[in-house]
Order: sequence, then C-alpha cells, then structure tokens
Amino acid sequence: MSQSIDKPSYFNDAHYSHWKNRMMIFLQSIDYMLWDIIEDGPTIPMKRVGETQVLMERHKWSNQERNQVQLNAKAMHILLCALGPEEFAKVSSCDNTKEIWDKLGVIHEGTNEVKETNIGLLNLNYENFKMDPNEDIKAMFNRFSTIVNELKGFGEAILEDKLVRKLIYSLPES
Repeated sequence: MSQSIDKPSYFNDAHYSHWKNRMMIFLQSIDYMLWDIIEDGPTIPMKRVGETQVLMERHKWSNQERNQVQLNAKAMHILLCALGPEEFAKVSSCDNTKEIWDKLGVIHEGTNEVKETNIGLLNLNYENFKMDPNEDIKAMFNRFSTIVNELKGFGEAILEDKLVRKLIYSLPES
C-alpha cells in the first residue's frame, strides 16, 4: 500500500524513527517554517502585566505575530491528524507543536540518557556489523540500513563513503 504525498504518515506506536523522519520531511516540504516552529517552538504574542507574562489579545496581534500563531496551528493540525487515537491521547494536552514533538520523542526514544544509551548500542552494532553466514545481500543491506537509519533518527548521520566502505568490509571473503 502506497502513501499519499498529500497526507502525513500515520503513526500508531510502531516504527517511531521511521515515522519521525518521514514527518520531518513532510512538514519541511509543505513549509520549512513549520519545521522551524517545531524545533524552536512557536512565538506566542505575550504582554507584561505587572510581574507576569500573559497572552496578548488577538485583535492586538501584528501580522507577523498572527502568521507565527497560524504556522503553529497548521503544524499542530498536521501532527495531530497523523496520530492514531492512543498516540493522540498522549499529547492532546500539549499547547504547541514543539511540546507535541518533544513529548513523542521522550515517549518513544526516551530521555537524553536513554537516547545516549541507544546511540551507543547502535554505534556498537554499526562497528561490529558483519554479514551473517546464512544471510543474502538483500537481508544484510536491510539490516544495515535499519541501523544507519536509526542512528540518523537520533541525529547521528554517517558519511556516504564511510557507509560504503563499512558495507564492503562487512562482506565475507567469498
């Protein structure tokens, strides 16, 4: 079954790193500023009332402020429409896209300490990668790609020439 290029990938608690990469590219393809909102958080028009910051009344927003709020709403809509009911329930209390994205990350990838442990394990798998004796090239490449893509999902990209060398050295002499 193929995925529409007009709809975000659906996510319901399976293959988070795959969904995360596809969703990142999907959002960037619509408007790169959507991705900026997710990474940096939205700019919410606030005003100071005494010692506290409160949301500014909508009729006082500048066009730029209104556009920023609109981009956050658009990104939230896309993210929430891409989630199954159980995933939606986990993030439905979030106020903006950065909170949603970060919460999904913690739920499915863990805290920074857990991420570092996972990165370490994936790097170990990468370094020790060899073709299994009863494995064909396609299965080996799929297993290798999974490790590399999971590393990329954690922000650990490996240069193409290193990947090619690693694959070649992973082959048996025969």
